[in-house]
Amino acid sequence: MIYLKLRQAGEQVNHKRFERLYSAARLQVKRRKRKKVPTSVRKPLGRPCAAIQVWSMDFVFDCTAEGRVIKNLTVVDGATHEAMAIVPERAIGGLYLTRILDHLALQRGLPDAIRTDNGKEFCGPAMLAWAHLRGVALFLIEPGKPNQNACIESFNGRFRDECLNEHWFTSLHHARIIIEAWRREYNEERPKKGLGGLTHSAYAEQLALKHDKVTSDSKPGCN
Repeated sequence: MIYLKLRQAGEQVNHKRFERLYSAARLQVKRRKRKKVPTSVRKPLGRPCAAIQVWSMDFVFDCTAEGRVIKNLTVVDGATHEAMAIVPERAIGGLYLTRILDHLALQRGLPDAIRTDNGKEFCGPAMLAWAHLRGVALFLIEPGKPNQNACIESFNGRFRDECLNEHWFTSLHHARIIIEAWRREYNEERPKKGLGGLTHSAYAEQLALKHDKVTSDSKPGCN
């Protein structure tokens, strides 16, 4: 990622030389060791062909200096992998969750579907009623199979490793400032190899232009 950011800034950097300097300075981030689980049959998830089609949501927990819980709602676009929102609160129930989504819809529009786990906030009466009234489909993954929502799981891992684990929050207000700054940096400044070296925001713009061109040419869209 650092190599891509240097190239993005216009620096002519040799990839092999950069790797040698990177290793010599011991800048590698130690990966967390995960327990090995038995292999199972995995069904591939279809990637949406345009933004604002499918969102993925989840909660990531942390705490402030005095030990009080911070409950972070993370919302990621399935096509661009852009972090649509990260909302830190002390508690987020089903009704408050729908208000957050309504506020986000005013800024970005409503998705066709939202993919979540089976948490009580995501499949409770408030969320079900909200989705029905607004015509949003709810995709619930099977219990114990987070790989069915791999997009948000991958994002949450980076969010914890690069933001939550790197900061000591003195208050909820402090956490909101740091987390929002990280979200903007993740979307607008961080190039990603899987997106052709583009940032998430730049890829979203590129995808929107392609989608608009296909629509104007009256060509069939993705299924």
